[in-house]
Amino acid sequence: MDHSEMAKPSDSGTLALQDFWPWLSDHCNCILRAGTPDVIMYDHDDFHWRFTQENPRTLLVQLVRGKRLIGEVFIEPDLVSAVRMTPGDKDEVIFDLMAEADGEEQVMYYFVMAHGYDGHAQPEPTVRHGRLH
Repeated sequence: MDHSEMAKPSDSGTLALQDFWPWLSDHCNCILRAGTPDVIMYDHDDFHWRFTQENPRTLLVQLVRGKRLIGEVFIEPDLVSAVRMTPGDKDEVIFDLMAEADGEEQVMYYFVMAHGYDGHAQPEPTVRHGRLH
């Protein structure tokens, strides 16, 4: 299977985390809420989402207001077996990061987006000139 096939969701509405994560980072302004079964972080006009990798085995999603941390979720990629897409309310799309435990799938983390994975074409790489601040 070549990379172009891997980047598209399968017929069952799932994709791999390694394909979803860069897309999610590029569409962080489209996140409406995110969390785990125990925690929900809601987007707000004064907040922004920050994505980073804490270490090789941990991805980090933070919700920040200015320089103040509002909330964060640590994602262990090794536990995520697939990302499942399902329709939500109105035009929302829910992306559940699934894990298998005792032979059963369960939602470990989720992101509710304003649009689906196919809703927008992948953006072209942006060439930026100048200094970063």
